Amino acid sequence: MPPVYYHDNKFPPKRLDWERLIPSIGPANAAVARYDGLLSAIPNAAVLLSPLTTQEAVLSSKIEGTQATMGEVLEYEAEGDSHRFSSERKADIQEILNYRAAMRMAEEMLKELPLCQRVIKHCHEVLMTGVRGRNKAPGQYRKVPNWIGPKGCSQDEAYFVPVQPENVPDAMSRWERYLHSTAPDRLVQLAILHAEFEAIHPFLDGNGRLGRMFIPLFMYYTKIINSPMFYISAYLEAHRDEYYERLRRISSHDEWTEWCAFFLEAIRQQANENQQKARQILDLYDEMKDRFVELTHSQYAITALDWIFQQPIFKSSDFVRSANIPEPTAKRILKVLKQEKIINILAPGRGRRAAILALTKLLNIVEGYDAF
Repeated sequence: MPPVYYHDNKFPPKRLDWERLIPSIGPANAAVARYDGLLSAIPNAAVLLSPLTTQEAVLSSKIEGTQATMGEVLEYEAEGDSHRFSSERKADIQEILNYRAAMRMAEEMLKELPLCQRVIKHCHEVLMTGVRGRNKAPGQYRKVPNWIGPKGCSQDEAYFVPVQPENVPDAMSRWERYLHSTAPDRLVQLAILHAEFEAIHPFLDGNGRLGRMFIPLFMYYTKIINSPMFYISAYLEAHRDEYYERLRRISSHDEWTEWCAFFLEAIRQQANENQQKARQILDLYDEMKDRFVELTHSQYAITALDWIFQQPIFKSSDFVRSANIPEPTAKRILKVLKQEKIINILAPGRGRRAAILALTKLLNIVEGYDAF
């Protein structure tokens, strides 16, 4: 099968079948609005939902072939450079940590700048820092051809050939102009922007992760949601083959409408799942708030709870050192929580090495099954 080449002169699409899309637009927007309503009601949402942010980074990276799990990422953060992880797994984990760091940096930049190529380039630079691909021009558009296909394939054996390197700057300028244009529906506009970014493939590496990172950033920038915490990669990872094929058929068959319908369904389903998980996390937090106070009889009970929610896998010594709780009180709180099995021991302490502890109920909500 010959490769599919980029759709020159077909962006933005001149015609969409709006009659076909309208039945999907309302439910997708309504689902996002319900999720955002819950998000807005959650006090300190960035703290409570931080495990979901990590899981999004894990799943977006998994689409590109990384194998690290959320538990491994959080355990690696807790332990530091552990010998338990292979060099390959450490490389996977670092890519995921960079994804999170790039999202945080982008959110800060959007306080001063519009969502634009400059923000995208800075995100790419953070994404590529110190990982595989770090020699592939971080933060700079590619100056050589690239293509998508089996590892090591030639261009003739590729599935898809993006924009030629000399045309990338102009293609990205068109993309940015469309980003700032008015559109009949923002989610349809987002679908088109995501697809076009992946088709341009402006960087030598990291385009898939960056294109998915753009989704919550655009939703936040255009005020569809009040915080850039929208998690879509679970759906795209579960439908990976269709995801790639729908993107490819934009260039091969001009199927923009079909792609937009797929994307709207992804948004609708993920908004519902995000809302369900956020509600479960909030319910767990409310339950734990009462339990922490009741069990510890400490003025630091909520301080301890917030710290553990943000770092649900942690070293006991890190909690004692950095939770802003007097050391004797911190040690007593941990002892009580372990006795009551609210936190579980993932790895016992040995010698000078502190125990690795986990709030497993929270982790299992995020994973969607009893992973811990």
